[in-house]
Amino acid sequence: METLSASQSSNFAPTKNNFDRRFSNANATSQKMAARPMDLEKIAAGVRLLLEGIGEDLDREGLLETPDRVARMYEELVYGTGISPGTEITCRFSESTDELVLVRDIPFASLCEHHLVPFIGMAHVGYIPSGGVITGLSKLARVVELASKRLQVQERMTTQIADAIVEQLKPRGTVVVLEAEHLCMSIRGIKKPGSKTVTSAVRGIVATDQATRAEVMALINRG
Repeated sequence: METLSASQSSNFAPTKNNFDRRFSNANATSQKMAARPMDLEKIAAGVRLLLEGIGEDLDREGLLETPDRVARMYEELVYGTGISPGTEITCRFSESTDELVLVRDIPFASLCEHHLVPFIGMAHVGYIPSGGVITGLSKLARVVELASKRLQVQERMTTQIADAIVEQLKPRGTVVVLEAEHLCMSIRGIKKPGSKTVTSAVRGIVATDQATRAEVMALINRG
């Protein structure tokens, strides 16, 4: 892979029943639950501490429901925590093909674990079947989605996606390229909006055969 380019908090003591009611539909966007169950009460309490720490008025109208909203948001954004991305490859088919299968421009958004701000971009995922074993095209997009729904770094996410495809399909070759803008570089620190980080992971014949790799990369880079 290569990279290119607590005083008032004590007053917050909601009952479990209140939280059960408020968060009963929190995971409506995704039916998946994290392997490690999330403590939504603790997340909301942490948000209150954050607001208190930056000097906000916790009783201000616009902030009254903010801790609960943020807790629900995190349940959605990191639901993949502890779940192997390869579990999304739930079907395999047999076809008489040994040619490249490539899905380009798969949008994703993930949370950088260093600053807890998003990095947003596109994934390009491909594999060369072995023995005619293929999977549904949507499964490749689902692998990307699940890999992104946890605290991440782009380098690790790239590797996790490639390894999931190798583990589940055992292809002759695999390629994964991610391009993303990291808000930790765009809105803070060096403040370079629009800059993109590109990471790649190649396995099998895509790694060992120069002509195959060149062909695959040319297809990925086509406008």
